[in-house]
Amino acid sequence: MASWFSWNEPYYRSPQRDPADVVTDTLMVEFSWQLKEAERQQRERENEYQRLKTGVDYSWLASTPRSSYSISTGERLGLEDLCSKVPPSCCGLVILKFREVMQANEPEVHEVSSLFRSVLLEALDHLKEEQEAQRLARQWNNKRAMSMSLMNFRSRIKINPFGSTVGLTSAAAEGAGLSDLKTVSEDVERGMEREDRAQRVWSMPDFRYKGADSSKVV
Repeated sequence: MASWFSWNEPYYRSPQRDPADVVTDTLMVEFSWQLKEAERQQRERENEYQRLKTGVDYSWLASTPRSSYSISTGERLGLEDLCSKVPPSCCGLVILKFREVMQANEPEVHEVSSLFRSVLLEALDHLKEEQEAQRLARQWNNKRAMSMSLMNFRSRIKINPFGSTVGLTSAAAEGAGLSDLKTVSEDVERGMEREDRAQRVWSMPDFRYKGADSSKVV
């Protein structure tokens, strides 16, 4: 039993592959399969043409040859570079689009690489447009949020300008404002006291002193 479970052996995990490499391999496998399929269909069309031309079918005598068409190294590297730029989320969509194009056009074997390239370029252009649209949408939302904040700030100033100013002042400014209010209240109180004294003076009776000369009033 102990030999079945290698407790003492270290556990080795295979290194995780780069998603771009996985996408590239997946798309290039699809391209190779479509290339072979196009070559097979082209061979069938040629056999059908020969049968119609001669009236004799020799296809049962011919063995199925191996794939003989291959693209150049530079062309393959160019396709791999385009495949590496496709995000994993779009890999399946690119494969479906490529199959639709192949089915609709039934190209010759030498035309498959150009069709595959056009599908990749179209997908990358569409992805770039979506990213640009998202960037503009985020930029617009940020500007809109800033403008709304500014409008709310202005509306608060219009509704209660003194209250908004008090909220923006510092502690020192608040102390100065309180001292100003205190000074004003003291002035008002002093003014009321003077008015009260004046009223008391005017309400006192008019005492007149009659001396030798009754016409003189002190």
